[in-house]
Amino acid sequence: MPYVNIKITREGDVTPAQKAELIKGATELLHRVLDKSPATTVVVIDEVALENWGIGGLPVEEYRRQAKG
Repeated sequence: MPYVNIKITREGDVTPAQKAELIKGATELLHRVLDKSPATTVVVIDEVALENWGIGGLPVEEYRRQAKG
């Protein structure tokens, strides 16, 4: 049983339709590439608070500020 965990930051408004598209796309990809059964593929989307996300050793907001400047 394939298990896919998609983690995104909780910012902006990710709609239920966008989440459904992610779930469908991940399921179809596993079916097409690895011949995994869509009926037993589990996809979980975790929305992480921005303050709990980091890149390159920095909180994401600080990382973004440095990348811009």
